Amino acid sequence: MPAPTPAPTRTTGTRPAPTDPLPASTPSRRTGADPVKALMHRHRNLCERAVDPLDIAAGLEAHGITDRTASRFLHRDVFSLAEEMYARVPRDAESRPGAPALNTPRARADWILLTLLPGALCAATVTALHLTHGQSRVIAAAAGTLAVALAVRAALARGPLAGKDRAHPTTPRISWLVAYALLGDGLLQAAATGGPDALPTGTAEGPWPLTTAPVLALALSCAPAAWCAHLFDVRARRKLSASRALEEFATSAKPLLLGTFALYLCALAALLALTTTTLNEPLAYPQTLTLGALLLLSRLLTTHGFTHAPALVLTAAGSAEATALATLFAARLPGCAFLATPVQTLIDTWGPAAIPTIACGAGALTLLLHAMRTVTRASAHAKADDTC
Repeated sequence: MPAPTPAPTRTTGTRPAPTDPLPASTPSRRTGADPVKALMHRHRNLCERAVDPLDIAAGLEAHGITDRTASRFLHRDVFSLAEEMYARVPRDAESRPGAPALNTPRARADWILLTLLPGALCAATVTALHLTHGQSRVIAAAAGTLAVALAVRAALARGPLAGKDRAHPTTPRISWLVAYALLGDGLLQAAATGGPDALPTGTAEGPWPLTTAPVLALALSCAPAAWCAHLFDVRARRKLSASRALEEFATSAKPLLLGTFALYLCALAALLALTTTTLNEPLAYPQTLTLGALLLLSRLLTTHGFTHAPALVLTAAGSAEATALATLFAARLPGCAFLATPVQTLIDTWGPAAIPTIACGAGALTLLLHAMRTVTRASAHAKADDTC
């Protein structure tokens, strides 16, 4: 007799607890479990475009991440953190075969010719001033000034002297400083002796003498300035690609900046000696070298994205020169003779060149200290486009 088939059990209203894990479609969020991954998500574009760990390190430095911040991600410094971020970014091996770590700027014929143009036009203008008289000299001076101004603007728009941020235009400030180098010392000396009695005649022998040799030397120095800036960029990017840490690059970049600065001053001094000898004018080394140093440092900072400090320092230097002139004329008012005492003391002690030398020298020293702290950062070079 066959065994009876067991009756099926009736299911109750309760179901056994599932033992399978949660589906993959509903992952649990773990905030803070992988802080490096969260940092990579915040800087995803930087990580995807980077071709070298220093590229990421420079970008992190630009965003304010320091070695102390990197310690919160269990890394000893920013470069170690950047190496992990660079290693964890997925890359297509075929898309970057041997990609260069950094783009090295190359010298191009267009900016080379543009930097030579201001000196050539200024030399032509000075020649025209010495060969013309009366109304013709006025026309030559006006046309030459306009041509040189346009040439300088074109030279500063391309090549290694070109600024990428125009939020703080410095052209009016530079124009004032150069105009003072041409007319300021003569006007200051004339004002200190009760003049001027007539308008400038375009020569160094008039009642309001012009000092054309410093301006011609500054115009000719546009080419050395561009080459020095180009040399600094090339050497800095080579050192950046060879460095293994941000501090190592900063240590090697500071002597490079000082060497570039000294090289330009030597070139400017040689050009000034040439122009003063040719034009038979007295040497004006202090005011010309300090002005040239101020202009070069302001352009170096501007080309690397630091525009605020140059604008402030150039404004302060120009304001100091304008104030010195204004106090001499204001002292002629009744009861205001005391206003001229500081400026008159400087003129009597060191001559009219003391005013621009002090103003531009203090500004150049301020920008040099600022450049030693900012332009020597890796973030000032790693993301610079190859615009030279």
